[in-house]
Amino acid sequence: MNAAWLAPQWQAPANVHACITTRQTPGVSQPPFEQCNLGSRCGDAPEAVAHNRASLVETLKLPSAPVWLQQVHGTEVYGPEPATRSNDREPQADAAVTRLPRVVLAILTADCLPVLFCSRDGSEVAAAHAGWRGLNAGVLESTLAHMQAAPVDVLAWIGPAIGAGSYEVGKDVRDAFVDSDPHTACAFSPSRPGHWHCDLTAIARQRLLAVGVASISSAAVDTRSDPRFYSYRRAAVTGRFASLIWRE
Repeated sequence: MNAAWLAPQWQAPANVHACITTRQTPGVSQPPFEQCNLGSRCGDAPEAVAHNRASLVETLKLPSAPVWLQQVHGTEVYGPEPATRSNDREPQADAAVTRLPRVVLAILTADCLPVLFCSRDGSEVAAAHAGWRGLNAGVLESTLAHMQAAPVDVLAWIGPAIGAGSYEVGKDVRDAFVDSDPHTACAFSPSRPGHWHCDLTAIARQRLLAVGVASISSAAVDTRSDPRFYSYRRAAVTGRFASLIWRE
């Protein structure tokens, strides 16, 4: 794996490209955000974030500046059509879908799940931000509903996120998932009284399978224990890395 970025290992068609940044991606952010923080709402200097975002296009040879979202742990899906795009506006959404070529979709995370999608024929790509609230509320299902491809014709890749052994939650989180879907109980293992370890990746995989997505890959990287990635659970004041996807 390149220390500066990660390329997903999945069966995407040749015209679909994806990349995940790391802390080692070239950038100018200072501690505790060093060095390539791409999040504009985590306390980093705005000029550093702007520099990092601008240089990312050249560093990764992106076909265009990424479509950044104002993520709010919801289920809203954005469609970046030319008439609605603006370089100085971040639409409030937690997922994006496009059939347009050379439009780079971006999801920012620091423990939450970044999930990338593409159709088998390469005509459509999507990206979703799934923290526990958004995952339970149905952000993945909402993303798929906005894609023209049927779920059976969609490939999904679950990126670096907090691992089950690093993610301890209370009764409120477990109850929220199990009340919505009793089958998710298997993704929780007791840790100490009133607390459980939660496997968000397992829940995401379960939800994707339930709606018909059969081709699911994952990074199997725990952001809390892997210093290449930002992690809110490891340090509450931290940056955000990006998961990017586009099609030619």
